[in-house]
Amino acid sequence: MNTVTRLSVFVACSVLFVYCQKSSNSQATIEKQAFGTLSDGTPVTKYILTNANGMQVQIMDFGATVLSISVPDRNGKFADVTLGYDSARYYERGASYFGGLVGRYGNRIGKGQFTLDGQQYQVTRNDGVNHLHGGRKGFNKVMWTAEPQESPTDPAITMTYVSKDGEEGYPGTVTIHVTFTVTNDNALKLHYTGTTDKTTIFNPTHHSYFNLTGDPNNTILNQELMIRAEKMTPVDAGLITTGEEVDVAGTPFDFRTPTKIGTHINDDNEQLKLGHGYDHNWVLDDYNKSVRLAATVYDSTSGRFMEVLTDQPGLQFYSGNFLNGMGRGKNGVAYKFRTGMCLEAQCFPDSPNKPQWPSPVLKPGETYQQTTIYKFSTH
Repeated sequence: MNTVTRLSVFVACSVLFVYCQKSSNSQATIEKQAFGTLSDGTPVTKYILTNANGMQVQIMDFGATVLSISVPDRNGKFADVTLGYDSARYYERGASYFGGLVGRYGNRIGKGQFTLDGQQYQVTRNDGVNHLHGGRKGFNKVMWTAEPQESPTDPAITMTYVSKDGEEGYPGTVTIHVTFTVTNDNALKLHYTGTTDKTTIFNPTHHSYFNLTGDPNNTILNQELMIRAEKMTPVDAGLITTGEEVDVAGTPFDFRTPTKIGTHINDDNEQLKLGHGYDHNWVLDDYNKSVRLAATVYDSTSGRFMEVLTDQPGLQFYSGNFLNGMGRGKNGVAYKFRTGMCLEAQCFPDSPNKPQWPSPVLKPGETYQQTTIYKFSTH
């Protein structure tokens, strides 16, 4: 082959490479569709983010809620691996936080009380005598402003909400931005920022229910969970943390190596009885405010594998203990007992009242930052 021929082949291959690269990148899209209305007539919009590999995430502006996450199994068959509803009205009425962005404070605050700068605050009690996930109208029950972020490879959308001073009893006006990115390596990345004009507490988290089989008629009990944590935080009868950190070794809470969720869930264990299964916080290893691997989930039937990475100190694992088959989800499916799990990255529960733990306090002039990633692959 002479020099001219080699050059011609090189140019042709280069052009083909660029064309294929552009063609592949062009598959990353953001679509916008109506998703019904709320009870007061407010229109709700969903955004469909698809990366170049076909992974698709749907997010709506009511509650900054993830409606679905569609990823392939080991045979390339795509399925939605999250629980949820078919219309905005159901999310408005629902009490399970499916896919929602919860806050201001994710998880529980004992008696809904805490003290800041010498002043005691009482926030909404919506879980018996305690406060849960931001109150009766937390972040998952309000409209957010959506701003799509176009990208040839990593489509994203930024959701913004301004929480006014006194909302659900919290001090300070807080502005929160959450950017959801569907990355080119099949991950859903959530990056949070928040600011306040008055000292407050701030601990938002994400509340998708995952079932990696892609079929919500299946339970999660045969899926293998790993949590990188030597310790967990036990709870009292109201599911409020006691302030202790106990070793998981030799207990049903030891997920340091991949273990089927159902292996010990019915053991005669006081903490499991209190939580009606797993509804506890793990003290994640290697906390230094940088993103690191926190947990993995593997479903051997589909081959789907999910990694959870975060910069947060804690991870709440909830095993769908209150799903009872009474509510109808997507496609009319009744979500039965333990057909979904939550892995919520956050500060420890009731940490406003536990000064020995990482602080959820946010002050004027500071910027809250959090990054949590749910990454999917197959084995």
